[in-house]
Amino acid sequence: MAKQQMNGSRMLIEALHLEGVSVIFGYPGGAVLNVYDEIYKQDYFRHILTRHEQAAVHAADGYARASGKVGVAIITSGPGFTNAVTGIATAFTDSIPLVVISGQVPLTQIGTDSFQEIDAVGISRPCTKHNYLVKSIDELPRILKEAFYIARSGRPGPVLIDLPKDISAQVGEFDYPNSISLASYKPTTKGNAKQIKKLANAILESHNPLFYIGGGAVIANSHDLVKKLLEITQIPSVETLMARGVAQGDSNFLGMLGMHGTYAANMATSECDLLISLGARFDDRVTGKVSEFAKFAKIAHIDIDPSSIGKIINVNYPIVGDLNLVLQELIKELQDRAPTQEVVEARRAWLTKLKKWSSSHPLSYNDSQDSNVSKAVLKPQWVIEETGKILGDKAIVVTDVGQHQMWAAQFYPFSTKRQFITSGGLGTMGFGMPATMGVSVALQEMCEGENKQRYAINFSGDGGILMNIQELMTCVESDIKTINIILNNGYLGMVKQWQEFFYERRLSHVKLTQPNFKLLAESFGALGLEAHDKESFREALNQAIESPKVSLINVYVDKDEIVLPMVPGGNPLYKMILE
Repeated sequence: MAKQQMNGSRMLIEALHLEGVSVIFGYPGGAVLNVYDEIYKQDYFRHILTRHEQAAVHAADGYARASGKVGVAIITSGPGFTNAVTGIATAFTDSIPLVVISGQVPLTQIGTDSFQEIDAVGISRPCTKHNYLVKSIDELPRILKEAFYIARSGRPGPVLIDLPKDISAQVGEFDYPNSISLASYKPTTKGNAKQIKKLANAILESHNPLFYIGGGAVIANSHDLVKKLLEITQIPSVETLMARGVAQGDSNFLGMLGMHGTYAANMATSECDLLISLGARFDDRVTGKVSEFAKFAKIAHIDIDPSSIGKIINVNYPIVGDLNLVLQELIKELQDRAPTQEVVEARRAWLTKLKKWSSSHPLSYNDSQDSNVSKAVLKPQWVIEETGKILGDKAIVVTDVGQHQMWAAQFYPFSTKRQFITSGGLGTMGFGMPATMGVSVALQEMCEGENKQRYAINFSGDGGILMNIQELMTCVESDIKTINIILNNGYLGMVKQWQEFFYERRLSHVKLTQPNFKLLAESFGALGLEAHDKESFREALNQAIESPKVSLINVYVDKDEIVLPMVPGGNPLYKMILE
């Protein structure tokens, strides 16, 4: 683009256009009035007005996860920014690429405690990959270019640009860089060849190997390479919550591991002799008691972020690099080589043991309906399974946080890329509804011109749904179709489960008084539905699918159902509560 004179707000608009941004989520206010005036004049991209700044960032987050692009949100200063912090932190802990532009008071007023002034850079430092306070109109084009580069490269994450109001109005020369080079930031993408060869040899020699697949495989779009690696090695695999769906369908896939992982996945992790981590970070919900985690195994860790390697678990084969590039080289090392007959026989015994664990303790639930329990006859697991039978790969599944999140991870039949979206690291209640909006917008773009329909589905609880239910209005106003399914058990279910197990059933402040969800949805102009049994749920879901509107289905489920298996906090993975 030729050099042009323009104000800071117009520079922002032009930079977003040059970065390929097609949608932004935001909420205007005094410090970003100049920016919104330029948004009014442009026709490059769509702006979606949310009803809360936290929701704007969650929506940008959902959009980024579904599309693989950088999500963009614009918010004002002071409370506008502080409202957005939870959304920024959610994206940071799950390594989601965002650029968040926050308004700020004029440079001359910073430090004077002026109206709606807050130290956005200081507050956001622990929960952003990088942040900027723009101090000169001359540096704005460079900062915008750097922000997008940093957000999407290496281990992705949110970048904040704090834009003072006077800078947004000043006129300067817009000369947008074609490329960027930062001396202090050069992510390593190519893995060390010697380490990859060592790992290949270890894989060929291992008797009881196991692949441990993390969310990095989703972020890197490594699904196909992971499946190829599993196919040529015939090594079993487990997934974290954030990786759900990557290995689904592989004959040796054991399910999710961790606190609510399958029996087979947790036992395999506990007894393997080589654990190969593909883009996972060994967080506490996966490892359980660290000293007992995979204690018989040598550990390989492939990750784009060197600070993640060795942070929690001592690693024998550390490999820093882009997962795609490392897997390509690892596959080259393995595809024309075969293990010895001794190893083949040992692995046959290993797989036999794993299949016995899988068959002896499968994921299950009692589906008998108790006709004596008023409005609580459905099992939440059945609702998720039935949704999967009806929608299958036509849905991207988003969840809020709680029991329903774990049931969705356990029981939905995932089969396509980027099909499961949830707040894993921060565990943010209220994430589901706005993130599903972003997913729906991404699906509109992805399916444009194609003769197919895909759906953005949100599973939520009756607690979490109320944290951002105002976004029904956003969906109605902006014609965003989402299907929101409340698994309503009348409680903060996961907190209740912990109180029952570990606090002698003292149910302290977890019973929820509720609105009429059907009428509440209708008051927003959305489709409100209810279900009390299997037939009414199928009818409600099909009605929601056929309707062009955003919908909210209130499904009454068994209040006493719990998530199993469960590894109590601080226990090793092999010490699971199974019933």
